[in-house]
Amino acid sequence: MSIPEKENSVSGTKKKVGFAQAQKKISSFCAYQERCQMEVRNRLEEWGLVPADADTIISKLLEQDFLNEQRFADSFVRGKFGLKKWGKVRIRQELKMRELPNSLIQEALDAIDGADYQETLRFLADRKWKLTREPDAYKKKAKVTRFLVFRGFEPDLIREEIESLANERDI
Repeated sequence: MSIPEKENSVSGTKKKVGFAQAQKKISSFCAYQERCQMEVRNRLEEWGLVPADADTIISKLLEQDFLNEQRFADSFVRGKFGLKKWGKVRIRQELKMRELPNSLIQEALDAIDGADYQETLRFLADRKWKLTREPDAYKKKAKVTRFLVFRGFEPDLIREEIESLANERDI
């Protein structure tokens, strides 16, 4: 491999893909797992497609139901809440970063069962409380609170849960 060829392969130049090949590859990309329009558009840009061609492909994917943002939002919420134990605040932020409409985001978040949500918050708070080795009660509460805020739970729910844990543990 000559030096100019090496530089091109290392620098990460865009892979040029033709329209027909891009359409076939992006269909497989969408069939593998749920995607949002932004992810598909970014992938098509990486392949060097012009925006007009990308729009054409995206409209065909929408028509054929390969691309469905409601399904994506529902799947994303189920996965992040169920597996990663994220709260609604963090999930909402992630979906907004993917440029989904607020109505779809809210509808997907409403599908989370309130009892499951509270139970997950309780589980995480209790586990973090037990694992936190801090003799000072104020610092311990702060550490657990920061952890739960990072996970994306609402501050008022966190406050209630921390107070409940502190009272149970007689701190």
